[in-house]
Amino acid sequence: MTEQQETRTAVSGLSGRSHKEIPQATVARLAVYLRVLGVLLDDGTAIVSSEELAAAAGVGSAKLRKDLSFLGPNGVRGVGYDVAKLLSRIEGALGVDRGHRVVMVGVGHLGRALAAYGGFGRRGFTLVGLFDSAAGVVGEQVAGLVVRSVAELASACAALEPTVAVVAVPDTAAQSTCDALVQAGVRGILNFTSVALEVPERVSVRHVDLAVEMQMLSFDSARQDSAYEAEVVELRAAEQDRW
Repeated sequence: MTEQQETRTAVSGLSGRSHKEIPQATVARLAVYLRVLGVLLDDGTAIVSSEELAAAAGVGSAKLRKDLSFLGPNGVRGVGYDVAKLLSRIEGALGVDRGHRVVMVGVGHLGRALAAYGGFGRRGFTLVGLFDSAAGVVGEQVAGLVVRSVAELASACAALEPTVAVVAVPDTAAQSTCDALVQAGVRGILNFTSVALEVPERVSVRHVDLAVEMQMLSFDSARQDSAYEAEVVELRAAEQDRW
């Protein structure tokens, strides 16, 4: 797979075109716009300007308009965007309008928290199966589903037909779990382990490492502290020069 293939995502069915490649960074922002539009729709907002939508999403209005241009013509100059129509357009671009069936492997503390999160269903992702290897967990009812043994994963996936899987197992079981999911026909994996999973090119993996995100926050905090300390030193030096 080339670098360009890795950083772009093909989106089909837009504006009469067979497909159009959208940069991965734009896809990530489209998901944010979708979340904001959902809130606006729930609040009864019918029309939103590019400036209002951009501010709510935390981006510049020029970047917003460029991102939305990948979807074809949107909005009316001087009026704004129809919230319901734009939401539907982005749902189609991201493929969530088709709905996705999700299975989760690993029902520990993190898995239970994810299973209990109600936001997935509102965004087109329905949790249909939970799996774990611990005898004390198998058979429990979590989020309205009975936890099954990972030994049943292949047969259960054949019946459930999931399109997405969440992997929240210990690192030592990450790759074997991934292999079993790929063998069962799952095409998208959300990986909450710290292992870089190896998958065929036809399978997409998104990696979520909370420790890495916290380390990035630590870096930002340290950088801000350094900038503040440098500013204090500069101000003190300037004050001494005046005396």
